[in-house]
Amino acid sequence: MPTIGTYVALGDSFTEGVGDPYPDGSLQGWADRFARELAAATPRLRYANLGIRGKLLRQVLAEQVPAAVGLAPDLVSLAAGGNDLMRRKADPEDLAGCFEQAVTSLRAADSHVLVFMGFDPSRIPLLRMVRDKAAAYNGLLREIARRHDCLQVDLWSMSVLGDSRLWCADRLHLGPEGHRRVALRACEVAGLPVREDWREPLPALTAGQPGWLTARRDDLRWAREYAGPWVQRRLRGVSTGDGLPPKRPDLLPL
Repeated sequence: MPTIGTYVALGDSFTEGVGDPYPDGSLQGWADRFARELAAATPRLRYANLGIRGKLLRQVLAEQVPAAVGLAPDLVSLAAGGNDLMRRKADPEDLAGCFEQAVTSLRAADSHVLVFMGFDPSRIPLLRMVRDKAAAYNGLLREIARRHDCLQVDLWSMSVLGDSRLWCADRLHLGPEGHRRVALRACEVAGLPVREDWREPLPALTAGQPGWLTARRDDLRWAREYAGPWVQRRLRGVSTGDGLPPKRPDLLPL
């Protein structure tokens, strides 16, 4: 891949960086971490992040893709469709058709595209039922990436992300260590030199870990504090990202 002087990140909460805060409370995330590595290779790098939590794929296509085309960056990352898959009527082929429209528009603007395949959702109780759809969607994204000569970051194959210690208490968003490892994987795909390995195993769990009863109590607490409100928002047709602007709408130096 040629030198990248401008980079734009598109997507939802994953790209926005939910779960990985800076000390001041603003959001970091894998995309900011990846951008810093790009900047180390290209000190004058300019970076924008248009990702907003809760966005559906069609919203990314309608709102973020035209903005990215207008910025004409050297590189665009696209991670979208996960929120759609959590909806009962989601069809992987329909979603893939929308995704390909986004990729086609970005490639037509001479941007290189970094495509993300989604996580394996089997570790999340609420989402295990969509695993087959997610796998099918990922397969279609691989075909799209190949057709359009895109870089591919396969999150499904990152078995280390199956460790709950890399996730937030809501079990839906990566925590800081999870975002750090995804950034390392993106760097690897982009051919950037890194000093650490995303595959590094986490420390072994020590004796005295929570037993079955404690784990079930944690499940109930999670259902009450996170899963319940999430379902209620879906029923009301609202999102935590409604009305939020992108955190970095313009291409600016880091």
